[in-house]
Parts: sequence; structure tokens; C-alpha cells
Amino acid sequence: MNIAILAAGAGGMYCGSCMRDSTLASALIRAGHSATLVPLYTPLKTDSPNQSVNEVFYGGVNVYLQFASRIFRHTPRFLDWIFDRKWLLRWAGSAGAQTSPAKLGPFTLSILRGEHGMQIKELRRLIGYLKEYVKPTVVSLPNAMFIGMAKMIREELGAAVVCELTGEDIFLDAMIEPYLSQARDIIRERSADVDAFVSTSNYYADRMADYLAIPRQRIAVVYPGVDKEVRVAPSQRPPNLNGHAPVIAYLARICPEKGLDRLIDAFEILRRLPQMSDARLRIAGYLGGANHKWFEQLQKSAQSRGLSGNVEYLGEVDLAGKINLFDNADVLCVPTAYAEPKGIYILEALARGLPVVQPAHGAFPELIAETNGGLLAPNNNPDALAHALADLLGNAEQRRHHSAAGRAAVHDRFTDDHMAANMLKVYESSVAPARFAAQSVR
Repeated sequence: MNIAILAAGAGGMYCGSCMRDSTLASALIRAGHSATLVPLYTPLKTDSPNQSVNEVFYGGVNVYLQFASRIFRHTPRFLDWIFDRKWLLRWAGSAGAQTSPAKLGPFTLSILRGEHGMQIKELRRLIGYLKEYVKPTVVSLPNAMFIGMAKMIREELGAAVVCELTGEDIFLDAMIEPYLSQARDIIRERSADVDAFVSTSNYYADRMADYLAIPRQRIAVVYPGVDKEVRVAPSQRPPNLNGHAPVIAYLARICPEKGLDRLIDAFEILRRLPQMSDARLRIAGYLGGANHKWFEQLQKSAQSRGLSGNVEYLGEVDLAGKINLFDNADVLCVPTAYAEPKGIYILEALARGLPVVQPAHGAFPELIAETNGGLLAPNNNPDALAHALADLLGNAEQRRHHSAAGRAAVHDRFTDDHMAANMLKVYESSVAPARFAAQSVR
């Protein structure tokens, strides 16, 4: 098949969805298919080989200028080209990522309106590129926020349109009225332009079927797959706790949504439990400007509680740093405040044999059920989380069990090749209806 995967960049930070899309493109190519990864908004940043084309569409600066001023809706390409320089897009993306969704209502509605939105020039440029250079059988949208593209893509390319569902409800729910209701109404209306939806978990498929008012059977579930670079080397674990202090790893963005403050609260309780006084917490992840002050306050709070000597921040880590973090920890814990739809970091940790302790919400219960790779704790309960961590850290045999089970499950069912094979089933099932619809339009 000839597949175009559109991926929305995250402004210069590692993004789970971007890395998943790049991993998927690589696996599809290995399987003998043509897969073109097309960045939107900003360049993609991945911690494995980046499969994206060397051009960005819907450049973040241009789409905003075209929204803000009529002048930029008619400027020639050579002028738009200036605003699509990668260094500028990375800078603008980083700044834009700090903007609250509550302030982006009218802009979001314009993007959702597709051919009727103020960025129609960008949509035509994207479709022109796909028509001339890619000629896709299937076009995959990164999330429902780009659903406005679907109608023109189907009509002008005759391609099937598959829309991934990856956590857009979090952004939408942070919008203010009347934009929230208007955005949801547009997405529900435009869902008819999509041939298939794909979710990264059953939890999120159920959630979005209700959210978008579409039949649940229209949403396939394809779990993320872990690429070979993470899976390749065997891990010797778990180490004997008699020989070193127990280590908890956290790998996610540094922000309230990912629950680092909850983990710090649980860590304080943990260190008061038997044999846990010397426990350590190693934190890695991207820290955006909007969360600098919050993180500084969290660090000061940790220091005032006597925790700073046992807490280490490693910054944003690359692939080697991620593997090093996993291989030198005893458990991973990312107690998100929101219901996580993906949990890629869970599967990556398990691929290295690192068991997990997670809150019992979002995709976590089904990932734990599918892999037997760790324990669940009640959501937003620091005391329960601390005791679950202590149970696993204090029982080497239990860690060995979850380590072996989780690692085997990932290698058996959650690799990049499994993800590609399952996505191909969705792509193939979507092609015939799309061709019929395109012929009907013509």
C-alpha cells in the first residue's frame, strides 16, 4: 500500500505520538509498503531514526498568520517559505505549546473547518504535495483536530482517510464555551468524512465513541508498538535490594498533567515505610517554559520535606538516556492526573524488563491486564500509591515475575511490527469505501 502518515510536531520536544508515527512508518517500510511521514505545524523530534520528509506543512507560523490577517491568506509561496524555516517553527512551536487551549478557540475552529477555514491555502498546498509526490492510497490524520482535512483529501486524492485518536479530548475539554461545544459539533459532523478511526486503547475508543457520537465499531484499537532499539538488549533485573537503594523512575513531560507532584507526595510517604528510607527517585522529561515556575516550587517543596537528596532530575533524555534510566531503576511510575489514552512509556519500560506501578485509570488497567507487567493503585491516592510501590520494591520475587511477564508480553504482542500489521488491517478495510465515495463524488 501507499500510505501518507500526517504527524503533528510538538515544538521541539520528544512527543509520544510523533515517535509512534515514525516507528510505524519504519515498520511499514520494512514490511514492503510505501509510507511517507509528513510533519505538520513543526518538525518532528524522535529518539529513533526520523522517517519524516524534509518539509513541514501547515507550518505553525503561517497557519497562525493566515488566521490572524487576511493579507497572509493571499501571500505568494516565496513569502510563506520564509515563515516555514525549521528553526523558526521550532521556536514558535515551543512558544505556542505554552498557550492555554482556552485562548485558542477561534483558531481551533478555523482549522477544524478545513476547506471553509482561514488556512485553506495550507490545505491546498498539502493536498498538492500528496497528489504530485506521494499519490497515497490511504492518508492517516494525526488526531481529530485535523478532521477538517478529510473531505478535500477524499475528494481530490480519492484516498481513504483514517483518523487516529490520541488524546484530543484533553485539549478540547480545556477550551472555553462557546468554542468547546462548537468544536465538538464540527468534529461530530465531519466524522462522516473519515473512513476509519483508530484508538491506542479500548478505554479511549469507548471514551471517544461517546465523545464524538459515533458507533463504537467505527473505532479500531491498535496498541502502540515498541521499536527494536528499545527491545534489542536483554536486561539483567531486578537487582538485589540488599545491594543498593531502591530506585523509582519517572519518564514523561514535567507538568501537573503527568502527575509528578503526586509522585513526590507518594515518595515522601514511601520513605517512611519499612526498608524504604533510602529510596531514590530519578526524573526525566521535557520541561516547558510554562511549567518552569511550577517545577521550581515542586523542587522547593521536596527540599523542605527533606527529599531533595534522594530526588534527581536528569532533564530531557535521548534514546540512550531513556534506556539507561530504565536499566538502572527498579520500577517505573507516571501517575498521570488525566486518563492516559496511550501509555507508550509503560510498554517501553516493560520491553526492558522494568515493572510499573500506575494509577487505575485510562489505558493503564488494560495495559497491566494485557502484560501482567506491574501493579495498579487507586487514582489520586498518594498513600495507596506509596504502599503499592513499597510492595513491589520490597519483594524481589514479585518484581522478577512482573519483569519477565511484561517483557515477554511486549516481545510477543506489542512490537513495532505488530503495530504495523494491525494498522495495515485498518488501512486495507478503509480503502474500498473511500474509493466508492470518491467515484460517487466525481
